[in-house]
Amino acid sequence: MSKMKAVQVEAPGGPLKLVELDIPQPGHGQVRIKIHACGICHSDSLTKEGQWPGLQFPRVPGHEIAGVVDAVGDGVEGWSVGRRVGVGWHGGHCGQCSRCRKGDFVLCEKGQVPGISYNGGYAEFVVAPVEALASIPDDLSDVDAAPLLCAGITTFNALRNSGARAGEVVAILGIGGLGHLGVQFARKMGFDTVAIARGQDKAELAKQLGANHYIDSKTQNVADELNKLGGARIILATVTSGKAMSAAIGGLGVNGKLIMVGISEEPVEVPIAQFIMGRHSIQGWPSGTSADSEDTLSFSALSGVKPMIEEFPLEQAAQAYDRMMSGAARFRVVLKVA
Repeated sequence: MSKMKAVQVEAPGGPLKLVELDIPQPGHGQVRIKIHACGICHSDSLTKEGQWPGLQFPRVPGHEIAGVVDAVGDGVEGWSVGRRVGVGWHGGHCGQCSRCRKGDFVLCEKGQVPGISYNGGYAEFVVAPVEALASIPDDLSDVDAAPLLCAGITTFNALRNSGARAGEVVAILGIGGLGHLGVQFARKMGFDTVAIARGQDKAELAKQLGANHYIDSKTQNVADELNKLGGARIILATVTSGKAMSAAIGGLGVNGKLIMVGISEEPVEVPIAQFIMGRHSIQGWPSGTSADSEDTLSFSALSGVKPMIEEFPLEQAAQAYDRMMSGAARFRVVLKVA
């Protein structure tokens, strides 16, 4: 077999089209992965709409890739055919820039992203550099592992590096594709977990995910409710609304921190006096490396954290993408390739 099925975008803003492409061959320091599952992420719109600087078309999107090593290029050690692996947002680094020299690989000045820098996971095969590979535990399925390589690592990594200690109040703002995983991670890490969302329809789900408390931002003042709990050590903002983030900031406790992982074009307004007197701070968090992905997958397997997913076959990638973009999916959409 020399051809594979893939779904690509041929021009900015164009449709997702099912095509046949040559099966790629791994080069030096690369492996080829037979894809079993690929998550669909909102960031895939950067590829579809051509919003990433220098993006070349046609391009196969997808950066939540789970499968098995199918072929190994020259110079690859420690990864063999048949090994279960995943590739997330961090799709490779140069190892030479100032950031890489400090070990900050995820912010490499020449960093690569699957589905943007090279063809991604909406396909039967993908070729990726060895430094992008994360080992998948045996007791995690491919469809569960795929979203953990983006939404999972982002929330897990932000929380474990937040400085919060077990027993402290940690609030998850937004119970969607990121937030429903954030609630699970926060509870499993031992935090007094608060879920915040609009309306009562997610209250029961939040409790099932492990939340100790639920705040309905539609009918309750988020800051006031957090202060009743003693103030939040961390607010993990997974929403795409700067206004919602601003409305929650007043609920930070002493040394409290707002960590932003949801992207919004709206600015976040900061009450300066409150920040000074409470030693508050704001931080952004950008995913993580392949080693961080392995930690995320291992922790998820050990603690029972799982994404809530809707599955589609590769041939229905266009419908699956539209489902994700509509916001109606609960909560991650995954292409089951094999």
